[in-house]
Amino acid sequence: MMGTMGAVAPGTGWPGDRATPQTPVARSAAGVRRLAAGSPDLLTLDARSTVCGACPRLVAWREHVADVKRRAFADETYWGRPAAGFGDPAAHLLVVGLAPAAHGANRTGRLFTGDRSGDWIFAALHRAGYANQAESVAADDGLELTGARIVPAVRCAPPDNKPTPDERAACSGWLEREITLMEPTTTAVLALGAVAWQATLVALVSLGWQVPRPRPRFGHGAEAVVRTPGGREVLLVGSYHVSQQNTFTGRLTEAMLDDVLDRCRATAGPA
Repeated sequence: MMGTMGAVAPGTGWPGDRATPQTPVARSAAGVRRLAAGSPDLLTLDARSTVCGACPRLVAWREHVADVKRRAFADETYWGRPAAGFGDPAAHLLVVGLAPAAHGANRTGRLFTGDRSGDWIFAALHRAGYANQAESVAADDGLELTGARIVPAVRCAPPDNKPTPDERAACSGWLEREITLMEPTTTAVLALGAVAWQATLVALVSLGWQVPRPRPRFGHGAEAVVRTPGGREVLLVGSYHVSQQNTFTGRLTEAMLDDVLDRCRATAGPA
């Protein structure tokens, strides 16, 4: 798509956009919670979360990036809006990330799409049998996930990849509702990084899940058994984030990522 300025407006035909000009917009943390709780399904939640305006700093930053762009993408229209969850609506694996990348999902409109982190996570999901292809470059590139869904702890691209505690708290309503809608089929949660691990635990406690005490500490390969409000066991697994600072330095290797995904896959039972 060629160059309009700023964020893509709802209802303009962007691949995968669920929102319309009539989709209600959250303007505060309370608005997020009200609209998230009132979302009866993932499609409604996706639509509402992708027009969220609850955090002024994040709104200003995501739209600024969409205006200024990066030289390599100067001729592209940026999504410039919050990124919704992506993947199988009946997945057994929920992958929780941090937030969209400024020139990744904030550009393409789909989580982990168009950046180096996405090169790693989707290649790993492909090796594990969750993704139909190993690359994710655009929202209409044909990528599909089966058995897995990816969700962000924070849905807007934050400056320096660092959302504030208030921004994380404001966005938590979307994550909590997504977990609730996915709970009937979820057997494993993979948290990518310490922020996602902490956000997941906070959300689970808020939703009435049983979480070990003291709360389990994050680490690559860390595991904890959590229980749904109905008492069903779900495995929480930690992984170092697929950021370049981890993958380029060897702190996270393909083998390490494959291992945690294999553990998550095992919770689904026999194929």
